[in-house]
Amino acid sequence: METDQGSRHVLPFQLQFDKPLASQVKMAEWNPEKDLLAMVTEDSKVVLHRFNWQRLWTISPGKCITSLCWRPDGKVVVLGLEDGTVSLHDVENGKLLRSLKSHAAAVVCLNWEEDAQVNRDTSGNSLAFEDRTTRFFPPAPRVPRMPGLVSGETGLTDDGQDSFVELSNSSKQCFNILCSGDKDGVLCFSIFGVFPIGNVNIHECDIPMTTKDRDTVCRLLNASVRKVALSKDLCHLMVACSGELVEDIVESRGCQTVGDSTHGFHCLVLDTSIFQKSKNELHQVAQQASNIEDLLHVVRTSLSVMHKQWADAMNIFHEKFDLLMSLINDHGLDSSPQEEFLSLLGGARTSPAVHQFLVNSLGEVGMKRVSKVVCGAGKELQLVVLNHLQPAVEIIGFRMGELRGLSRWRSCYLGIGLDETLVDNAVEKAGMLLVQVERFIRVLSSVVQQFANFFSWLLKCIKQLMSEPSDQLLTYNCELVVVFLKFLYDQDPVMQLLDLSEADEEIDIDLETMERVKELVQFGGFKDSKCLRRTLAKEFQLMEYSFKEAAQMPFSTISKKICCKNLLPLFPLTSDASEFASSNLTQEVGFTDYISFQIPHKSFSDFTNCIAVVRGFMNDSSNVKRGRPLEAILLCIPSGYHCVDLALYKELQIVMLLNKINDTGENLGDAWMMILQASDLPFVHISGTTQANNWELYQLKDSILHLDMENEKIRSIPHNVVPPLSVSASRGVACVLAARKRALVYILDEDEDEISDSE
Repeated sequence: METDQGSRHVLPFQLQFDKPLASQVKMAEWNPEKDLLAMVTEDSKVVLHRFNWQRLWTISPGKCITSLCWRPDGKVVVLGLEDGTVSLHDVENGKLLRSLKSHAAAVVCLNWEEDAQVNRDTSGNSLAFEDRTTRFFPPAPRVPRMPGLVSGETGLTDDGQDSFVELSNSSKQCFNILCSGDKDGVLCFSIFGVFPIGNVNIHECDIPMTTKDRDTVCRLLNASVRKVALSKDLCHLMVACSGELVEDIVESRGCQTVGDSTHGFHCLVLDTSIFQKSKNELHQVAQQASNIEDLLHVVRTSLSVMHKQWADAMNIFHEKFDLLMSLINDHGLDSSPQEEFLSLLGGARTSPAVHQFLVNSLGEVGMKRVSKVVCGAGKELQLVVLNHLQPAVEIIGFRMGELRGLSRWRSCYLGIGLDETLVDNAVEKAGMLLVQVERFIRVLSSVVQQFANFFSWLLKCIKQLMSEPSDQLLTYNCELVVVFLKFLYDQDPVMQLLDLSEADEEIDIDLETMERVKELVQFGGFKDSKCLRRTLAKEFQLMEYSFKEAAQMPFSTISKKICCKNLLPLFPLTSDASEFASSNLTQEVGFTDYISFQIPHKSFSDFTNCIAVVRGFMNDSSNVKRGRPLEAILLCIPSGYHCVDLALYKELQIVMLLNKINDTGENLGDAWMMILQASDLPFVHISGTTQANNWELYQLKDSILHLDMENEKIRSIPHNVVPPLSVSASRGVACVLAARKRALVYILDEDEDEISDSE
């Protein structure tokens, strides 16, 4: 990559033997195995490359991409979008697997972590959660395609790469949490990336801070999240954010007064230990609930497919047969199409309008086409019901029953908010939906049979009117023709059950049937006596609502148990927040957490071209037993150099990429890699609990470590480096280290306020 020294304009990313990208890369992330690189361009396209730079695919979500990360197993790429949506994409082909609208603002950071501890039974064997559904049911149905209706010849074939099938397999054997943060300070958590399990607004968090003479509670106002990092044991979440820290002083008599407030860059630690403490319970509930979510999508899509298919067929039917009413009016007759057809069926003289309609307007060819379209649509609807809708509803009922069993184990599952009453209601609604599906099957079968019988009779009438032999035609039932003309010709019970736009419309049921249903209610089994008045679409709406209501209780319960544990003010900010570089967070099992960031020149006048590294923050809290002390160091970059990137390797080495610049700030075309031994750096102890307007890092001004290009371990790079690909693509040696050591690397850019990290 090269830089135009005049305008500092970065040329589009280009590889040898590969077409250049139309726009510059703004984000880049290696997958966990370091053999795939996902890049996001300025025009919000996602490009996936192999380690050998072979381009696999390019997709465009159609919305501005604001964040990027990988699932821990490297099989899914996660995108945060400007409208608050989090979308999951298959690494194999870039296909959209799932989309979650968890935020109301742009998603600016993502972090997906998997529990590092393997569940084991009393014998020490690895414990995997058993899904009992496979004992009783075949594999879950896939989502049907939305076909176009062409002369009744449509096929609903399964998509071999369906979204939820991939998400429902291996990923759910391991407990993992996806954390997303938006620019308004809202953090959302989801299990497996698909089942929302909690959220927290950092503006509403009480931040405890203790001094010698008073207790204070702080709040962050107008905060914007910059980076999040969930610990490997899922017990802590580190949040880097900018905002105004307001101090509320708690007086001895219990009253509160507003103290000082400071606008700056801060780091929070949230207590997310509920994820670890209730891991088994959350895993079981999420496994069932997320699969139910997948199946709800199957049902929802099936209803949409059937609605469209049948509506298209009925439009063609009415388009042809509405001509008969026009002909009746043209001939001055005072009758309806049904009366004319009944007269023809009874052997009376055929009216001129019916004769003209059957022989000239409709004809044998038109009749066969309408018959093929309507009967073909009916058969396709039956296939959708049998292959998609009915098995999905059956499995939903079974999984609801599994949740019902868990909800009755109050000692374990009441603590995460699984409410037995709400789950029982969802179970009953799932059962009623299955009853409605069976009802729909009977109605559909009857309607299709009567349509076919009516078309066979009309075809024979056309043959006779045209004096053609009709012995080879199928026989018909006169009684069914009468029933069709009286009850189905101008009515559509199939569409009434499928109608999505008027789902609140009730179906007329005779009084005798309603009385029988009320008698059955007295015997128990269900409480709803109005089920027959509801359409299939309405029944699905009720079931979906009851399930979401039951799932909302664990979401609310977990959200209340996530609280702020500690805060570290890092540096003050001017009104122009774009002058600082976002901090970077990480936590490895058995390792100390590190925070690294570049200090803006305007934050502290005494600090010039300095990088701060803080470690041990998660263990530094007045509310918990202290582990390692909170330590920090300021690294002063040599004059004439600009730090583009900082990388931490296994707590052993800190690697920085430096661009050489002249007095005007222009790059001179070459760069250097500086390697420091972390254990040899003179870290200084600082306090992690402080007042809002007391910046602890300022105490380090007398112990700044000035780096020297001649004395430090450095390596030359034959070209300048530019973020975000300085770490991910443009540095040869460090890239190899990242791939072999599975290290954590970070990109800092003060001018553009952009940051990208790879693990």
